[in-house]
Order: sequence, then C-alpha cells, then structure tokens
Amino acid sequence: MASSVNHLLEHFVAVRRRSVQICSPLEIEDYCPQPVVNVSPPKWHLGHTTWFFENFILNDYCSDYKVVEPQYFFIFNSYYETFGDRLNRENRGFLSRPTVNQVLEYRQQVDNRVCEFFSAFDENDKNFSRAAKLLEIGIHHEQQHQELLLMDIKYILSQNHLNTCYDNSVLSDSLDVTGNSRVPVTSDFIAMSGGLVEIGIDHGNTFAYDHETPKHKFYLNDYLLQDRCITNAEFLEFIADGGYCDFKLWLSDGWEWVQAESICSPLYWRKVDGGWQEYHLSGGWQELDPSLPVSHISHYEADAFASWAGARLPSEQEWEHAAGVHRMEPDEQNFYQEHHLRSRMGSNHFKDLRGGLWEWTSSAFTPYSGYRAPAGALAEYNAKFMSNQVVMRGGCYATPAEHYRDSYRNFFFPNQRWQFSGIRLAKDY
Repeated sequence: MASSVNHLLEHFVAVRRRSVQICSPLEIEDYCPQPVVNVSPPKWHLGHTTWFFENFILNDYCSDYKVVEPQYFFIFNSYYETFGDRLNRENRGFLSRPTVNQVLEYRQQVDNRVCEFFSAFDENDKNFSRAAKLLEIGIHHEQQHQELLLMDIKYILSQNHLNTCYDNSVLSDSLDVTGNSRVPVTSDFIAMSGGLVEIGIDHGNTFAYDHETPKHKFYLNDYLLQDRCITNAEFLEFIADGGYCDFKLWLSDGWEWVQAESICSPLYWRKVDGGWQEYHLSGGWQELDPSLPVSHISHYEADAFASWAGARLPSEQEWEHAAGVHRMEPDEQNFYQEHHLRSRMGSNHFKDLRGGLWEWTSSAFTPYSGYRAPAGALAEYNAKFMSNQVVMRGGCYATPAEHYRDSYRNFFFPNQRWQFSGIRLAKDY
C-alpha cells in the first residue's frame, strides 16, 4: 500500500479517536440532551460521522459489506435528501436508543472495516481514487463535527442550574482558568493596499471544500483592518451606551430579532449582583474578563456594534487578502482553549487573525463565479446552503490545526451565535 494511503489511514484513525476523546469527560446523561434545535446531542454527532463513512464508502465501494443497522441510515442522516427519509433535526434528542455504548460499538465496527478495506484496496482499481477522496472528505467532515461537538457541549452544560464545566484536561494541560491575569489591550487599524487580488483556491495537493473554489481575481479598494478582535470591555461600552435599544444601529431583520427574542447581551453572559459573568467550557460561570475578545455574537450584533463604532465588518475578500499578506500559521498547542485568547490579544499586528474566534464578515454565502457543485450526493454538502447565510472567516480555538486555510469559508445564519464567533472591524481607507 502506498505511503499516501498509509498517511490517510493514520489521519483517519487519529481523527476518529479525537472525537471520542472530546466526549470522554461527559457523564452518560450529557450525551443525549438537545436544548435547542441547532444543538445536536453528542451521541448523535458520534453516530452521524460514522454513518458518513459507512454510507459514502463502505456501502458504495465494498461489495460484500452488510450495514451494521439499517435504521441508523434514518437516525444519523443529517440533511441528504438523496438518501431518503431521515429523523427530523429537532427530534435528535428524543432517542434513548441506540445507547451510547451501541454508538461507540458502531464506530469501532465501521472504523475496522474502513481500515481493512483501504489496506486491501488495489490502487490500480478505477474506483480507488474516488474512494480515497471520499475518505479524505470524511476526515475533514468529522473535524468540522469536532468543532460542533465543543460548541454543542458548551451549550448543553451551560443549561444546568449547577455550575457545570467541561474537563479542563481535555482542553489543555496548562489552561489558565482563574481569570486573574489582565492584559492591557491596544488596537490599531492597519492600512491594506487593495488592487486585483487572488481569492479562493484550486483543488490540488491541499484539501479544500468545493465552495472555496475556484481561485479567481477580485478587485479590492484600499482598506483598513483592525489588528485584533473586539474585547468584552469594548462591547460593554456598546451595551452601556444603549446599543441594544437604538434601532438606528441595527439591520431591519436584526432589530426584529432583538425585540422578538429580548436580546440584551451576548450569549453566555449574565448579570449577577450588578456585575457581569460569562460561561466558559473550561471553568463554568466566571467573572467577566474585560480583556478577552467578545464571543458568541450573532452577525446582527456584530453589524450593530460596527455601526456604533463608526466602522463596518470586513468583506470576506478583504479578510482573505489580509490573511495572505500577514501570514501566520495557527499555534497548534493552543487549540481547544478559551483562555489562551488572552495571550493572543497583544500588540503584534494580526496576531490573532487565525485561530481565535470565527470572525463575521459582511459577505453573503454565495458561490464564486465559475463554481461547480460536485456530482452526486456530495452536491448537498455545501451548494444547497448558499442562501440567507453569512460568511465567517479565520477559524477558532476549537478548529483542528490542519483544518486551517486562508480560503476556508464557514457560514451561519445571521441570528446564530452558539458558534465560537467574534468581531473584527474594518474601515474604508
């Protein structure tokens, strides 16, 4: 077997192990709740990512394969109309069965068959390259779900009346969870020269999702981009100045959302005895740290803050261009941490451009000129979501290191904020 396939299988095994490790601190009761429709139970994530490999690879390419449990194709299909009926998303938390142990057994069975299948695969077989490509996509798909797992676990644990937090040792062995260190935060707007720039990526040796393609030319005017994300202290000023009460700052849909949902602060903030607290995976409810970047912000809130600050949100093209100019690889040792963000808020320009929080842009999630959706069921992976959603850039502390690319486009609806999201401002030059 070629070294490239060996490497792919090693990556597969490591990523699959990581998902189970992320869930390992949970009590058995934590695997099943679904407090809101956007938050899926951890048990479902573990099953769905397994279904992806079983359905797209084993069921299609392994002639003697017998599915583990036919009903899993109904339970763990997410949104693929190609494969027929599926469990409604809002009902994922209703299922006590399959049990967590049964889902873990399902994962092990599928993992074993995938490894056996590729170890014996004839690379001269015409189907080999297609199956290997699906394995690569499945690995990256699981890494997306690892990020979602941490988002969803945070929301689930935050709903407890007990001050429940996630196991710090899984996040980092050296997490500062005390909140005692206050870092002075300075800010600059960096002048960026525009012109005709290259945006996107072409499929090659580097993995990329279809919606990041094709690479194309885009004209940018000169612009200014803030060298860090907005902090809790700055967002407190917005709140104190009546930002949530001033309709002039808000997009029309955003203003309706604020009123309908009675929004008056970021998600995971609460007022206790006249002071603010924030919920963290790594420490539960703690005194609000003013030097940390404000997180769990909707696009509506980000846009309103930018208006209040006399600025705007960057376009996704501006963000990608700046990332290319100020290149810095993400610091792998900082992944799965929240409080490492404090150390990334120093004065070095663009120090936190990658790996801190997903940053809202002003760009709608639409296809690039020349985009072509993949053939078959994978056409449903991204293409059908190119409507009414907004692009986020930059990754976050829960994004696996090898998952980073300057061209990576994440996308969410503008009212959503359970994801690890933040704000970086831009201005016209």
